[in-house]
Amino acid sequence: MKALKSWRWLFRKRNAGLDGGVQGKSGSNKMKQLPFMGIVCIVMLVIVYRTTNYQYQQTETKSTKLILLHSINDGMQLVGHSSCLMVLKNNSLINHPLRMMETKILPFGTVEDLASLTLVNLPRGIIQPRSDLELRPLWSTSSSRSKVDVSSDHNLLAIPVGIKQKYNVDAIVEKFLAENFTIILFHYDGNTDGWWDLDWSSKAIHIVAQNQTKWWFAKRFLHPDVVSAYDYIFLWDEDLGVENFHPGRYLDIMKSEGLEISQPALDPNSTDIHHRITIRKRMKTVHRRVWDLRGSVKCSNTSEGPPCTGFVEGMAPVFSRSAWHCTWHLIQNDLVHGWGMDMKLGYCAQGDRSKKVGVIDSEFIVHQGIQTLGGGSPSPRKASKDTSPEETVKRQGTPAVDTRSEIRRQSTWELQVFRERWDKAVKEDRTWVDPFKNIQRRRTGKRKSRQS
Repeated sequence: MKALKSWRWLFRKRNAGLDGGVQGKSGSNKMKQLPFMGIVCIVMLVIVYRTTNYQYQQTETKSTKLILLHSINDGMQLVGHSSCLMVLKNNSLINHPLRMMETKILPFGTVEDLASLTLVNLPRGIIQPRSDLELRPLWSTSSSRSKVDVSSDHNLLAIPVGIKQKYNVDAIVEKFLAENFTIILFHYDGNTDGWWDLDWSSKAIHIVAQNQTKWWFAKRFLHPDVVSAYDYIFLWDEDLGVENFHPGRYLDIMKSEGLEISQPALDPNSTDIHHRITIRKRMKTVHRRVWDLRGSVKCSNTSEGPPCTGFVEGMAPVFSRSAWHCTWHLIQNDLVHGWGMDMKLGYCAQGDRSKKVGVIDSEFIVHQGIQTLGGGSPSPRKASKDTSPEETVKRQGTPAVDTRSEIRRQSTWELQVFRERWDKAVKEDRTWVDPFKNIQRRRTGKRKSRQS
């Protein structure tokens, strides 16, 4: 402010001197005044610019949010703040082109909580941006400390389980443990004691929440920052038969075929099949589309999207690390049944969904279609022949609730909500471009050129 006052004073003094001069020289005095006024204006603009820039930087510093972004393709990590990002690969800094995007990811709290986080007071070498679900001993011997895990493959199997499916889950887990998988069980019935007699139970991670779904558990306990150490994530149901399935061979095929999202094919004799694309093709190793002109959805050569191609169902999906990073953000926190998500998973395939999403036929499973979450519909207490209907109602209290019908009604409602949210998000995000519309246009153009 003192600088501004001094300039005003000089300016007034200059004008006073000019006003006191000879009237005949007023024209020449005004001409001489112009350069001086230009200098004053330039100096004032510099002062205003520096003041505004300083205020902006102060505001940015106060609102800086911690960003931990894990690279999708080759294990790179972006670590730093919104104003300064570092690209790490094998713990070394590298140059990498970045496109800064505004994010609204709130994994662990509110905006105010995130704004308070900072890494500037930590030395760079102590920062560990990744985690895992590996169990650690309370103590270790000197010999065990010297052992280093040289295994390069780390994969995760996560299953929601109830005690009624204990032996089927045991068969699944045994196959995956043989391939060095980390196992996490989501107990939706609250019963963990019934599992401790299994040899592998103490090696698994057990999480309990009464009557919660697979997607509820996944959203809360499989955050990408927590599972970033795992190359592939199997998020399976508990009612799958795995007699003809081998996890190691399955992943070999998934890698060789370049799949980011996949599922094992369903045996045609499975109890519960909803989409023909999931049925096993005996003469193939992998298939990515289906041709079917029956039913309400016609799948032909011109079909470019789910459920004709680029589709897997929700009972046994397998995700690469990068695909899961995207899928986790697609899961809606309050829509726990996940209906409608299967139609959008292709957007997380890190490329063309008709190539990056597939069904593996040579390693197949049986879907038993056992509905256990929420329990079966409670059967009314058996009444004797002499019991009147009025007495039966009095004994039972309020009429029994058909839980399966209620769950299906809730799922249908969630499907509608999910679709509305997707449509609203597409409409409001003016910068978003559907990546598959351009692909579809190119393929349509090629078909027309061939026909002509």
